[in-house]
Amino acid sequence: MSALERRVPETTAPTPPPPPGGVLGPAYRTLSIGIISVVFLIAFEATAVGTAMPVAARELDGIGLYAFAFSAYFTTSLFGMVLAGQWADRQGPLRPLTVGIAAFASGLVIAGTAGVMWVFVLGRAVQGFGGGLVIVALYVVVSRAYEERLRPAIMAAFAASWVVPSIVGPLASGTVTEHLGWRWVFLGIPALVVVPLVVALPAIRRTASGPVDPDAPPMAFDRRRIRLAFGISVGAGLLQYAAQDLRWLSLVPGIVGAALLVPAVLGLLPRGTYRARRGLPSVVLLRGVAAGSFIAAESFVPLMLVTQRGLSPTMAGFSLALGGLTWAGGSWVQSQGRTAPYRKQLMVGGMVLVALAIAAAPAVLIESVPVWTLAGAWAVGCLGMGLVIGSTSVLLLQLSAPEEAGANSASLQISDALANVVLLAGGGAAFAALGGGAVGAAHTVGAAGASASHPAAFAVVFLPMAAVALVGAWVATRLEPAKA
Repeated sequence: MSALERRVPETTAPTPPPPPGGVLGPAYRTLSIGIISVVFLIAFEATAVGTAMPVAARELDGIGLYAFAFSAYFTTSLFGMVLAGQWADRQGPLRPLTVGIAAFASGLVIAGTAGVMWVFVLGRAVQGFGGGLVIVALYVVVSRAYEERLRPAIMAAFAASWVVPSIVGPLASGTVTEHLGWRWVFLGIPALVVVPLVVALPAIRRTASGPVDPDAPPMAFDRRRIRLAFGISVGAGLLQYAAQDLRWLSLVPGIVGAALLVPAVLGLLPRGTYRARRGLPSVVLLRGVAAGSFIAAESFVPLMLVTQRGLSPTMAGFSLALGGLTWAGGSWVQSQGRTAPYRKQLMVGGMVLVALAIAAAPAVLIESVPVWTLAGAWAVGCLGMGLVIGSTSVLLLQLSAPEEAGANSASLQISDALANVVLLAGGGAAFAALGGGAVGAAHTVGAAGASASHPAAFAVVFLPMAAVALVGAWVATRLEPAKA
């Protein structure tokens, strides 16, 4: 998921020689299985919930807030990421990871028991806070517990852990949604929390807990960054609300949201990020551009297939299953030592593949185009994402000293989540403006037909996201630091 030099702090505790073997060798096996289990949990939630979402939104009369149900997750995860970065740098990743998993499971329960759409969105928000804590804590675990030569391999393993959920998740979620109801998709997933708790946490306690330098005095939390993180979450939420409301009065929360968001973003991301300055700023920017364009488009794929082509929730989700395999394949390619000299070229090519896939997706709005063409196009896009996302993670850790891994990983994930929120807000507003909310007017969709047809509402989501992905191809040419 270059010629970059990693800075080494002047005062570090002496370390023993690196243990032999790979990420599944005797020294790393338990830890690797544990943290991959955590990623597996997040992956299964993402694929299963995405399949159930169209049915949940229709039943709760919330199609107009469909994009909000996705972006609420990313909005609160922004605060969780900054908090986790500070927490992990000062006390180690164990506690933020534990709290994050608990919050993640709690959010699923809230969403699964919701009686109205706003409670459902609240549950997604609680999930997002937990997910933000978890993902940054995992990056810190990788930075501290794995030597640099093994990091591309563990990142590839993270991507590979999406394969089974990508194939099984949509099928299981669709089957449960059709026969038991969408609520059980949310209420059943928290049972998976047991595996990460039992396997991952003891291994992390042994290998990556505590501060980087145990002899150094404890560092206080950076209250300014915490305030900025709160501002970025509130601002993103207000901006999303304004985008979904589409009334003149909604300009007020939109302006307030932007006023909170802009200074917070400038204070939390590396200087020069939005100018695509060479090196770390461009790595962080590329992560946002890639994830934001792809996720904003993918969020509308199941809804488009269910409402415009009459697919069942199972088949709509399953049409994306092949993407899990190709994503893992792309991540495996970037993890190989022989491809490292060509990382920049792989990332440029990956973003071009993402742009082509997103641009091709709305072709299925034409009745004569077979639905399976979307599955093929999305597999190509996922291959590109595997090349890009794994590589941005590797490059970020190469640029980060151990005591900065948490803060820099938080910046990477903030860029990811913020782009998701902003692009989902824009896509959701365009979708609603062109009548997208009416696609949920019918609460049942027959196997042979779709509900109200609004193809332009979907096209106006996909085509701009393809253009954003093309911008990412240019950003990928600027990942090497400027020469002194």
